[in-house]
Amino acid sequence: MENHTTVTEFILLGLTDQAKLQIPLFVIFLGIYSVSLLGNLGMILLIVIDSRLHTPMYFFLCHLSFADFCYSTVITPKMLVNFLTDVNTISFQGCAVQFYFFGSFAGIEGFLLAVMAYDRYNAICNPLLYKVIMSWKLCTCLVAASFLAGFTNAAIHTYFTFHLRFCNSNIINHFFCDTPPLLALSCSDIHINLVIIFIFASFNELSCLITILLSYTYILSAILRISSSEGRRKAFSTCASHLMAVTIFFGTILFMYLRPGSSHSMDQDKIVSVFYTVVIPMLNPLIYSLRNREVKEALRKAVFRKPHI
Repeated sequence: MENHTTVTEFILLGLTDQAKLQIPLFVIFLGIYSVSLLGNLGMILLIVIDSRLHTPMYFFLCHLSFADFCYSTVITPKMLVNFLTDVNTISFQGCAVQFYFFGSFAGIEGFLLAVMAYDRYNAICNPLLYKVIMSWKLCTCLVAASFLAGFTNAAIHTYFTFHLRFCNSNIINHFFCDTPPLLALSCSDIHINLVIIFIFASFNELSCLITILLSYTYILSAILRISSSEGRRKAFSTCASHLMAVTIFFGTILFMYLRPGSSHSMDQDKIVSVFYTVVIPMLNPLIYSLRNREVKEALRKAVFRKPHI
């Protein structure tokens, strides 16, 4: 039999091995994570307490903020701890849990963005039937389906990834347990893993992107048919925030995973990963709050509400 040592824990190399950068990076990412927590939890609370925001669009936005909060929390606290310690280890089981929940909530985010595009399509292209089409039953089913698809997809990837044999080396050249560095450590045949990743990633990304592109094609066509410039501006403003969030999220994902293999470098992948694991969860609530009049009015009302005596 082949001599090998079964891996029981992994060592995360983190973003950089330069000791002088650890404390500055800790401060920067602690600030980003704090803004992300405040923004996403604040958005959820605001939507719950303000009855004017009890609409399908904000129902979906509430769950998007929850997904952002969760998948940022899966990664960032461990990364912050690693900035302050010399040996950055994570157990085999801990790595699997991190891998699963990050994959789940990142997938949920993609599906929710597609659902929100469908919601904006109905709001602009079928305004008279909007409340009939986007019933609370349908909205609940769409959110439930997004969560089910995200958790199921991540479970399949986690099962096939962590049933591989990891021999000898246990050093992950990354700041969290991601698919490429884990597959690089395996001494098993990873062909089936690559096929599964290709099939599921292609289906998930294409289904979301096709839904979004078709929705915005119809939305753009409907906006261009509006005669007044003021009407076009108001119609476009209702989906501008969502379109910005979609562009940032899917643009980053496509850049990360659809580049030619020869153009990949682990250092570059780390930088891109920081953007979609840490920065995007912070940006989304800022995008929806700063560019949305209803959210700003609800926030103003909540902040300046007179206490009942």
